[in-house]
Amino acid sequence: MKKYSHSNTTKVIVFFIMIAFFTGVIASLVNIVTVPYSSVLQKSYFQSGAYMEESLQSIDDLTSLMTEYKNEEHILDGGSIDKYEWKEVEDELFSEYLYLNRSNEDDFQSEKQQYETFKKEYAEEISSTREQLIQDELREYHKILQRLKNVEEPLFYATDGAKEFSNTKLEGSDDFEALPSYFIYEDYNLEAYPRETNKSQYIHWLTERTDQLNPENTVIYFGYTEEFLAPRLAQWEANSEIAAENLFKLTLFMPGFIFSFIYLALVIGRRSFKDKEIHFHFVDKLYNDLNVIFCFSLISLFVVLLDFLLEINHQSIIPMIILIAVIGFVLILSLVKHFKNHTLIKHTLFYQVIYRLAQFIANVYRSGNIGIKTVLIVIGYPVLIAATFFMFPVTIGIAAWFAYKKVKEFQTIQDGVAAVKAGNIHHRIHVEGKGEFARLAENVNTITDGLKNAVDNELKSERLKTELITNVSHDIRTPLTSIITYVDLLKQEEDPGKAKDYVEVLDQKAKRLKGLTDDLFDAAKASSGDIPVQLEKIDVLSLLTQGLGEVADKIEENNLTFKMNHPEDKVYVTADGRLLWRSIENLLSNIFKYTLKGSRVYIDIEDVGEEIQIEFKNISATELNIKADELMERFKRGDESRTTEGSGLGLSIARSLIELQGGIFSLHIDGDLFKAVIRLKTYHIE
Repeated sequence: MKKYSHSNTTKVIVFFIMIAFFTGVIASLVNIVTVPYSSVLQKSYFQSGAYMEESLQSIDDLTSLMTEYKNEEHILDGGSIDKYEWKEVEDELFSEYLYLNRSNEDDFQSEKQQYETFKKEYAEEISSTREQLIQDELREYHKILQRLKNVEEPLFYATDGAKEFSNTKLEGSDDFEALPSYFIYEDYNLEAYPRETNKSQYIHWLTERTDQLNPENTVIYFGYTEEFLAPRLAQWEANSEIAAENLFKLTLFMPGFIFSFIYLALVIGRRSFKDKEIHFHFVDKLYNDLNVIFCFSLISLFVVLLDFLLEINHQSIIPMIILIAVIGFVLILSLVKHFKNHTLIKHTLFYQVIYRLAQFIANVYRSGNIGIKTVLIVIGYPVLIAATFFMFPVTIGIAAWFAYKKVKEFQTIQDGVAAVKAGNIHHRIHVEGKGEFARLAENVNTITDGLKNAVDNELKSERLKTELITNVSHDIRTPLTSIITYVDLLKQEEDPGKAKDYVEVLDQKAKRLKGLTDDLFDAAKASSGDIPVQLEKIDVLSLLTQGLGEVADKIEENNLTFKMNHPEDKVYVTADGRLLWRSIENLLSNIFKYTLKGSRVYIDIEDVGEEIQIEFKNISATELNIKADELMERFKRGDESRTTEGSGLGLSIARSLIELQGGIFSLHIDGDLFKAVIRLKTYHIE
């Protein structure tokens, strides 16, 4: 194998074997395609397109007669003229009228008035055109009648309740059902015999026509005699045998061709399995783009010659296939060589021309700074003018356009810098291309972007600080005011019972104040990352199940129903169990405060590959007229009135804690649907 696999003799032998197989493949395909009305996929003649076509013209004519033309009186009355077709004719006449009267500048009529004027002035032309259409329709009507009169088979009988059309003495459905094959359209149904006809993929050719008929009073019978069917059945059987035989040949030749071509593609250009170099011959010097053009030219020539030879002499097809295949595969294998050598694109005439031109321009471009390039242009332009003196106007025009473009780019940059200097930090300088001016514009835009980001961040920071001060002041002042008020009441109260009630209120407000302070402290620690994180293997389902059990009283208090969807197998994440539960606890607290009483809460656990996604969904009790991004900000609540007991820090703390564990926390709002999504890395055993 090592001795003969890459030898030239072996390659030549395999090449001609491949040509032989390819010739067999093409010849088999030609024989299959050129056999009329044959298909190895059709089980019988009655399922073939040829059988359906026998009735197609007649049923088209009958459908036209009974739905469109009906009778001469109907046609003469204009009833067969399609209203859309007539509208197009009128529009064309109206357009002609407008064109001929376009110079009448004193006429300021509206389009409606113009149309009325047109109807009056063009009344004769409109009438003449309509009469011509009626005559055309009448002529087509008589053509159809004559065509049906000349039809011997299929035998047909049709009636729309007012008029009958027939080429046989048979009238009733029983008469047609006595024939070897028939189609009967009656009572909204198209019945075909033999029954296998109904399984034909071409049956819709007929049903599309019958669907246009009025089923209440229309009847159509089609039938075929034994004398008509016998020769066609015999011919179809013979053609099917030919097609099946050539399909069998195709299944034999195709693998041989594929394997021989793959073998040649592997060994071509090399002298052994260890040979890394590709060896070229004189044919391989032809540029690849010209090679491809020649290949397509050969295919076009093959198609033309094939069509010509099929009409003259089938025996000449084989030599023609062999000749074109030899030339074509020599060119294709040359392309394979260049593909293996990584020169498929480089060895093209187009690439060589562009490459040399680009190399020349690049050498000039790299030769120095803008001053040197300008000097080269000044020197090179007269040379170009002298070399192309016969097209001097074109050359000077290109030079003027180039100079204008560069000046315009410079002016654009100058105006942009002035705009930014004036304080418009959102201004963008747009300069197309990759030249010096384009790079300069991009550098200015980069500076502008950095300035704009700094300003935006500063504005956002100031806004957050303002909101923080406002919201903290509001949330702390409320319990603090209550404490001061009740302390004053307690000082003056002598009734021990009322004093006890005041103490309970003081305790409640003090705990509320402590909770706000703790939340603020936790938010600061979470944002700064000053919290120890111990990542470990956490069973998400167990954590959630245990946690929901701990808050069962709150679930019952709010009349909520929790629905949990999770994979059958356990899912584990890499997380800190304490911080993860704190995040989930904050989400549950948010749900208890803002969810519609008596509604459902959905918790979906999904394995998305490298991550586990935990999704919480609930319906808000109040309208969510706030964006999801704003809810993530500190001290933001779903209720802008801030009447609930929350601090507005829960979601912010939850996000910070999830991010500390290497996860992602996001919110989504769709109408009144509130959805929180936690994504954590799946636990993998190292």
